[in-house]
Amino acid sequence: MRKVELYDTTLRDGAQTEGISYSVSDKLKIAQKLDTLGIQYIEGGWPGSNPKDMQFFKQVKKLRLKSAKICAFGSTSRPHLDPKKDANIKALLKAETGVVTLFGKSWDLHVKHVLKTSADENLKMISSSIKYLKSKGRKVIYDAEHFFDGARDNLDYALKTLLAAEEAGADVIVLCETNGGVVTSALAQLIREVHLKLNTPLGIHTHNDSGMAAANTIAAVEEGCVHVQGTINGYGERCGNADLGVCIANLKLKLGINCVSDNQLNKLTEVSHYVSEVSNMRHRPNQPFVGESAFAHKGGVHINAMVKHHATYEHIRPNLVGNKSRFLISELSGRTSILLRAKQLELGLEKEAAHTKKILKLLQKMEHEGYQFEAAEGSFELLMKKAMKKYKKFFDLEGFRVIIEKAKSGKLTSEATIKVKVNKIEEYTASEGDGPVNALDNALRKALLEFYPALAKMHLRDFKVRVLDERAGTAAKVRVLIQSQDEKDSWGTVGVSENIIEASWQALVDSIEYKLLKDRK
Repeated sequence: MRKVELYDTTLRDGAQTEGISYSVSDKLKIAQKLDTLGIQYIEGGWPGSNPKDMQFFKQVKKLRLKSAKICAFGSTSRPHLDPKKDANIKALLKAETGVVTLFGKSWDLHVKHVLKTSADENLKMISSSIKYLKSKGRKVIYDAEHFFDGARDNLDYALKTLLAAEEAGADVIVLCETNGGVVTSALAQLIREVHLKLNTPLGIHTHNDSGMAAANTIAAVEEGCVHVQGTINGYGERCGNADLGVCIANLKLKLGINCVSDNQLNKLTEVSHYVSEVSNMRHRPNQPFVGESAFAHKGGVHINAMVKHHATYEHIRPNLVGNKSRFLISELSGRTSILLRAKQLELGLEKEAAHTKKILKLLQKMEHEGYQFEAAEGSFELLMKKAMKKYKKFFDLEGFRVIIEKAKSGKLTSEATIKVKVNKIEEYTASEGDGPVNALDNALRKALLEFYPALAKMHLRDFKVRVLDERAGTAAKVRVLIQSQDEKDSWGTVGVSENIIEASWQALVDSIEYKLLKDRK
């Protein structure tokens, strides 16, 4: 069976994403996680460019990686300089990795305007740098930077740079689509031409500036490339690199290439989310294969069909990549999604039952007012149980007040006072917070803690505010979504009002009532 090796450059190319800045500790954590996914090569960084990367190469030696080999990345020697005297080449050797990834120029435009040297000198730089690294016992992966742009302008010279790398002993030659502007058909044609000239195994490295990085990568493999470079979640400079997760899933599930084991593929969603978390980047919900919405169904026709057969609206089984199907609650989803949720909660609803019609009508009315339940499953469960009269209130609000004060020093403080009644016992408390909503949350839980101690194990994980009609200015309705968590679960709740405090209060109350309700089950 055909083999394709995976090369991850999240720690170097991915780190060039706007908004990402990895610490050495971050890079070590990600390297360990990539190893569990079965990645064969992990590019650790450019040791000649900054002290942080050099520190990573020192510390990564302590990790017990099962399958991955760490690679140091850098450029060929500078013009008219012996590689053994070049600071960048010295740094690559100092990193003490068994594999070195070296990039050189394939585009004569770069040779002339960036390196400011001759075409022949560039060929010599490629050849001498690879030969020197090979003489030091390194496996050399040669990245032919800007190859496709170079081939477009001067195919003869671009091929000469590859031949120089091959003759010097490069173990793999990677064709780099650095600017991300080549369409798939043109890329495939060029790879066919390269295969006629070279015997060295070929790799592919694409960027996503035209939205075709993953497609170009898959096409390259179909044209015979056996080495695939990319980043987790498609991180990278500008529009990013080929998303390695998308490539892995397509290689294995669509082309039948066992680049990872079934068990490793099952970790794909977990690894994707983990890298997002460490990168401090929001995970894109509609990301193919691994996004929260990748197998989410909202339309009533879709949900109805999915209940009958999973293949109607899913191209693979989600569990293969560690994901799952989701049926979203909305006015578009009809009765089927309500019945599915009711079945999960063992509420015994029937399609034509009066309660089902009542819940659907209420759902449509509330979503028309601005509520959104697809990310607020806690609020929707409460709505259903209240409509079916299967809900008993845990407390009654007697009133609350929120004060925001700015001191002479300039410091802004928020204080909330609240009065609630539990089992005819009145509780009155006050609490400060970082803002009015935080103060209100603190005061409410403080008032209820004596009656419901389990609330101490719950906290707010996320708080989002969405203005529903910007044209209404400060009088516009807002929707507040709150994500809460305890030691076992996470759940979402929603509130809508022209007043942000009122909307927040609705979502807060639902959050606490849902926690108490699920603990009582």
